[in-house]
Amino acid sequence: MKNCKICSKRLVGRSDKLFCSLKCKNYYHTDLRRKTALVAKDIDKMLHRNRSIIYELLGSKNHFVKIKRVELDKKKFHFNYYTHQNTNKEGRVYNWLYDIGWFEYSTEEMFLLKKY
Repeated sequence: MKNCKICSKRLVGRSDKLFCSLKCKNYYHTDLRRKTALVAKDIDKMLHRNRSIIYELLGSKNHFVKIKRVELDKKKFHFNYYTHQNTNKEGRVYNWLYDIGWFEYSTEEMFLLKKY
């Protein structure tokens, strides 16, 4: 017989049951969301900060711009924080922050762009 994940009471009923009551089930999921939110908060802050830096450098009218890497370094841009990557047919790696991204044009220059 299986036991409740929270209070270890013996489970009665369906064979796939995990919790003995709605109270235990709610406690488990609330605690899980709280722990996840604490870790994700700092990462989310860095992602939004990086996105703001790129958005500021792009301006509201440009869809792409080439800049010196030093400009991103001056603004304390963190190159390791991005939401996803993709690689084109030529092997160029694009790093994305939601809808705004960048790639290395050369060792000293970066290319910033918006998806839309």
